[in-house]
Amino acid sequence: MVKVLVTGSAGFIGGYVVQELLGRGHEVVGLDDYSKYGPVSHAHDTHPRYRLVEGDARDVELVRSLLADCDHFIAGAAMIGGISYFHTYAYDLLATNERIMAASCDAAIEAHRAGTLRKMTYVSSSMVYESTDRWPSTEGDERRVPPPASSYGFQKLAVEYYARAARDQYGLPYTIVRPFNCVGVGEGRAAGQAEILSGNVTLAMSHVVPDLVQKIVKGQDPLHIHGDGNQVRHYTYGGDLARGIVDTLEHPGALDEDFNLSTERSTTVMELARLIWDRIKGPGVPFRHVSEQSFPHDVQRRVPDVTKAREVLGFEATTSLEDMLDEVIPWVTKAVADGRL
Repeated sequence: MVKVLVTGSAGFIGGYVVQELLGRGHEVVGLDDYSKYGPVSHAHDTHPRYRLVEGDARDVELVRSLLADCDHFIAGAAMIGGISYFHTYAYDLLATNERIMAASCDAAIEAHRAGTLRKMTYVSSSMVYESTDRWPSTEGDERRVPPPASSYGFQKLAVEYYARAARDQYGLPYTIVRPFNCVGVGEGRAAGQAEILSGNVTLAMSHVVPDLVQKIVKGQDPLHIHGDGNQVRHYTYGGDLARGIVDTLEHPGALDEDFNLSTERSTTVMELARLIWDRIKGPGVPFRHVSEQSFPHDVQRRVPDVTKAREVLGFEATTSLEDMLDEVIPWVTKAVADGRL
């Protein structure tokens, strides 16, 4: 058993990570300020090996105190949202997340120097490849292609520079993980979310899977799709991503390395929309759609090379898109019925 600090533990991916850690017998300290969704609850909140602290990850003294007896630090706290977030909060995303990362590294450097912290795991993003001109995107491409155009993507690239700089100057060991298009349950309407209309439906999260489900459940017909629907994504289950992140903690091959964590399966937005439509309405109802203007930072192709994670970690994302939808569709349907979306 090891003890792990997880910042952003009440968030979307963070919740899956805590669950995975507890399932492997580890002790977990979570830090979250509930700034995105407000107070949320998880089944593991009362677990005897889990302690949740409500606080701000920008508070160096607080993070330092929580790290005092931790073996690992998974730095997942960030101001993050769907694509509308990139535009509505372009400055806040950059400024807030830089402060979080600087505070996290300051505390981690001291904990490592004290001989307690073994390694820091940085949660980056597939958006570091936002401006790529080569596919699939492989580890290292983020330093060979033009920098991301969005402030969010640029800041996530900066996260990776923090990791390497802290290692170069202070010897702080690291692993960088890049999740691709997380799909799962537990995400709600963000506090302060900009009102974005898609046809007659106000988007809840500006994440394509739950928002398509929401629109179809609410009876939108024809279905409104941002752009032409040819955007390519790799939809990866939150539980698989958490498994990959936790796999890196003690794996010797993960030391001072970076990994794309993703399914190998490519799916266009149009293919996804048809799949969700048929699962909700039944295959006998004709699929009707209209295109609407997309966002400037709606990347057309996001295709990862997952060879390194498979060969070094033995990690593969095994949950099919169909199985993900079997979990997400009922969850979103109930959330709509309850007035939460």
